[in-house]
Amino acid sequence: MINIVLFGKPGAGKGTQAEFLKEKYNLTHLSTGDIFRFNLKNDTELGKKARVFMDNGELVPCEVTTAMLIDEVKKHPDTAGFLFDGYPRTINQAEALDKFLPTIGSSVTATIALEADDEILVARLLERGKTSGRADDQDEEKIRVRYQEYNEKTAPLIDYYKAQNKFHAVNGIGEIKDITERLTSVIDNL
Repeated sequence: MINIVLFGKPGAGKGTQAEFLKEKYNLTHLSTGDIFRFNLKNDTELGKKARVFMDNGELVPCEVTTAMLIDEVKKHPDTAGFLFDGYPRTINQAEALDKFLPTIGSSVTATIALEADDEILVARLLERGKTSGRADDQDEEKIRVRYQEYNEKTAPLIDYYKAQNKFHAVNGIGEIKDITERLTSVIDNL
């Protein structure tokens, strides 16, 4: 089983790239954004908790996110592997994933970070917000709050995964196909 953690700031292109990677490597794509939206749309208890934080442009607390993710992983016992998109976002979540995956006979294979300049990403999100209907993509101040939280909570994952020799950085700027080629080059050489 191959398990890839794809991370980067909001707007870095994780969702776009995940669509290509899941097909190429036959992975189950687990997007915390999609999982959140499912829980929000269906007004689940976890969805109600997540809504408060998302509406304020904050990251959802680890306990809520992890509970949602584990529920989703358990729905796919026969998968060839997972592509984690947006999880883990904190050291606590990474440790929770490292604790959970062995219970299903697996582990994280690699983490790949899509790296991009904040100003480019802000512009991407504001543009996406025009059509997505997502409140957190329509307000530059909220976007910057999300980036501040990312820098404080998610950036430390770089060292966490480097210590395990599982971290790979990929330039997330350019044509979609070029970024996809960079990502597949990393995965093909694992």
